[in-house]
Amino acid sequence: MTRPSHPSIESSIAMSIVLDIVTTERHFLEILHLQKQNLHTEMTDAEQAKQGFVFVEHTIPLLQKMAEYLPQVIALNEAGQVVGYNLAMHGALRDEIPSLIPMFDIFAETYYQGRPLKQYPFFVGGQVCVDNACRGQGLLRKLYEKTGQSVPPQYQLCVTEVAARNTISLKAHLKMGFEIINTYEDANEQWQVIVWNFGTDRP
Repeated sequence: MTRPSHPSIESSIAMSIVLDIVTTERHFLEILHLQKQNLHTEMTDAEQAKQGFVFVEHTIPLLQKMAEYLPQVIALNEAGQVVGYNLAMHGALRDEIPSLIPMFDIFAETYYQGRPLKQYPFFVGGQVCVDNACRGQGLLRKLYEKTGQSVPPQYQLCVTEVAARNTISLKAHLKMGFEIINTYEDANEQWQVIVWNFGTDRP
């Protein structure tokens, strides 16, 4: 007798994850908890190389301010816990995170498809992160696609930067359709400026 087939554990996890927009303070707190686990200052060099990492540490007031401008997308498991997030940042918040000001300055002098980047309607990819247990399921792509569907219709591009040594994150972004359009260095890192043109795919 043939045994009935059962979905793999990975498939079961994927089916139980839903994407949503941040609406509660609990969501913000769980974003910060997941962020802390993946913050580069909390990880060894070996962990960073194997898992990828995030740089900027946010606060609830900052996340709330970001959410006033643009939808902040989260992935929730069947228990309703945040297991992934994609933060979207409006250009009006340029000065809210001093460490990101050089990034905005580079954006101002970067070109995309022969035109200054600043001539395009774009939002900034503020940070994306997926819990270790939920990786390998294309969740980064799903988070970005949900963001692209949720931001106001005038937006055409998502622009962000990834540290060149963060190869896990860079490969994942390039695989889902981001392109490298500029490179620069600060006192500590080399950065790849990347862009995702999602405007042509919008309904």
